[in-house]
Amino acid sequence: MKGSRVTLTDVAALARVDRAVISRVVNKDPTLSIRPETRERVLAAIEQLGYRPNVAARSLRTARAYMFGLFIPDFANPVYAEIIKGAEAEAAAQGCVLVTGSATAAGLGGYLDRLGQGRIDGLLLAGAGDESGLAARLDDAAIPWIMLNHRSRAVRRYVVLDDERAAALAVEHLVSLGHRRIAHLAGPAGADTAARRSAGYAAAMRDAGLPAGLVVAADYTPAGGAVAMAALLAAAEPPTAVFVANVASAIGAMGAVRTAGLEIPRDVSIVAVHDLELAGHLHPALTTVRMPLTELGRRGVTLLGSLGPDDVVAEVLDGPIELIRRDSTAPAP
Repeated sequence: MKGSRVTLTDVAALARVDRAVISRVVNKDPTLSIRPETRERVLAAIEQLGYRPNVAARSLRTARAYMFGLFIPDFANPVYAEIIKGAEAEAAAQGCVLVTGSATAAGLGGYLDRLGQGRIDGLLLAGAGDESGLAARLDDAAIPWIMLNHRSRAVRRYVVLDDERAAALAVEHLVSLGHRRIAHLAGPAGADTAARRSAGYAAAMRDAGLPAGLVVAADYTPAGGAVAMAALLAAAEPPTAVFVANVASAIGAMGAVRTAGLEIPRDVSIVAVHDLELAGHLHPALTTVRMPLTELGRRGVTLLGSLGPDDVVAEVLDGPIELIRRDSTAPAP
């Protein structure tokens, strides 16, 4: 078959079955009833000829694009790589592809336009910037959509992580080490994840019988974390420990501590939300709160695969959240 595209007819001829049988096997039709030896013969023919379905033709027949979209704020934030990994794996399991775009390019509108006027089967939104008129525009596109680890006052279509619990684990760990001056290096103002982590921090401090400490907001970048940490350390009573809302911010925060001539954890302990592989290779290795990021991406696509355009979704992902203790936290000085 070299030099030409393998077709259903080619596979059917080799397997000695009707073309419709090949199509139903490829599309995993649960209603197809054939003998096991016939199915094995079809699969062997597909493998031998290297047959790949014509996605464009299948899309025309089924009115589906076999494509999911994922829109994120910024590719520079390493947290999204874990979410994309889970979403892509689930999309592949459904016989689809995942197309990812970010707000740093042309925004959500440009992203949808490049996809071909919403020619996707579902859309995950991990942050869309300006949300005015967002729900109406997506509803007009008549595609299922869900906000991923992000909520909006205007709509109830989201699946999120338990950020309040993650913050509580971080604060409880610092309190157990004897820290009382615990500051919070928060996320950017207006970010739903940042608001939930700040709320969890404040609640955990109250539960420990401690007044809320200094709070400085920063974007989820190393540069933002460095500036915010410098502000915390310049306070009249600097903290002995800092809970950081994001691992990327924590990288910059650790650099700011060293720039100030201090040591981690001798002078200040640091714990951050999200456990990425790089956290264990920092100096010192960073204590983190591990969140089910891959499972979040997978769950979002799973919901899209069975969601109607008007269905309501308000789900907090029931996944493991745990503290990963490393060298960046120690008893209070």
